[in-house]
Amino acid sequence: MRDTQTGAARLRGVLRAPFTRRAWCEAAYCLAGFPVALVGFVLVLVLLALGAGLTVSLVGAVLGLLFVVAATALGRAFAGVHRTLAVGLLGERVAAPPQLRPTGRMFARLDTRLRDAAGWRSVAYVLVKLPVAAVQWYALTWWVTGLVNLSAPLRWAAFGQRPHPGQEGMATITPIPAGGGAPHSTSFAGTFVAAAIGAATLLAAPWVTRGIVAVDRWLVRALLGPSELAQRVRNLEETRALAVDDSAALLRRLERDLHDGAQVRLVALAMSLDMAKERLGAEGEPVADPERLRRLIETAHTNATEALTELRDLSRGIHPPVLDDGLPDALATLAARSTVPVELAVDLPERPTPAIETIAYFCAAELLTNVIKHSGARRVVLRVDQEEGLLRLRVTDDGQGGATVGAGSGLTGLLQRVRTVDGTLDISSPQGGPTAVTVSLPPHA
Repeated sequence: MRDTQTGAARLRGVLRAPFTRRAWCEAAYCLAGFPVALVGFVLVLVLLALGAGLTVSLVGAVLGLLFVVAATALGRAFAGVHRTLAVGLLGERVAAPPQLRPTGRMFARLDTRLRDAAGWRSVAYVLVKLPVAAVQWYALTWWVTGLVNLSAPLRWAAFGQRPHPGQEGMATITPIPAGGGAPHSTSFAGTFVAAAIGAATLLAAPWVTRGIVAVDRWLVRALLGPSELAQRVRNLEETRALAVDDSAALLRRLERDLHDGAQVRLVALAMSLDMAKERLGAEGEPVADPERLRRLIETAHTNATEALTELRDLSRGIHPPVLDDGLPDALATLAARSTVPVELAVDLPERPTPAIETIAYFCAAELLTNVIKHSGARRVVLRVDQEEGLLRLRVTDDGQGGATVGAGSGLTGLLQRVRTVDGTLDISSPQGGPTAVTVSLPPHA
């Protein structure tokens, strides 16, 4: 039954593909990218050729280096245009490399610009982009030929595009280069064969486009963003700031909870004990109001009990005692307390460090809370295992879907928490469900 449903869902996806926003945006990206790629390729290649030709001569060496520097600067400019197209049409957000600000004298600045790694990566992308863009324009021919063939009956009936005596008939266009044997329509009924070929071509067009755009996505991420070292430094700076902010927020929360909770209880306890002491009077004297004294002692006992409870809750917020026996037992306790049935599977051959266990536990608790509050799910699957040297925690539910970071579901806080240890958070939650959230953490912090 499940295989039948999966097959039907895939078939619906194939049939809807040409009408999705993603397909049209990718087609528009292919259409807009070629002119920019062509202009950028010609200008950058001309500057590089002039620079290389002049540099080999002693007289024009400096001028040649200036042409090379101009090529890297122009490559950066065209890379910015391509990044803008990728963001606007593909949703591919790649951080721009830092601006180059050389200092010193002329030759020092020239040397800095010649060593501009981001500029040379931009030049490489501009040069590689042209053949990729040419293939992307070829992918557009699948859309065009599909639409042309699909309109064959309409063109036959409405515009009289019928063959003259002795001709082969209305040709069926194919985007495949070796498609010379495509049928010709010699009658109105035959045009429906061309229409069927056009429909099949149109259904295949989004996937052809998506394949070549996937190559371009990889090139954009590899060449147009900051270098791996620069990105690593930026990530470390962000995670350090997140860790500092998180610890500061935790300290503020602890101070507030202690001030508004346990401290108030302890002050009331001290006041009740002082009043009871006054009621006792001097040593050897009878108690004036035993009933009043009993109530004061009972009040003090209640305040002491509530203060201990609040202090215990605060300690659990810092480090849950249930983690003392390991993450599997802690998750089993968490699953048992859930109001939604949880299927738990834990396979950890090696125990993670306490910091990783704490983060994994709080992530599981927050994700289960989100399921209960927001998803309307009837069943949850919680799996924890180790893959490729990483601890992976997956929470899957059969709810309504639509979970995104920043939608008030606590996922933003989880993302910040896992990034402090170089972890990642992946979300798959289409409208209508199901929702799958995967947290990947290093086993050792």
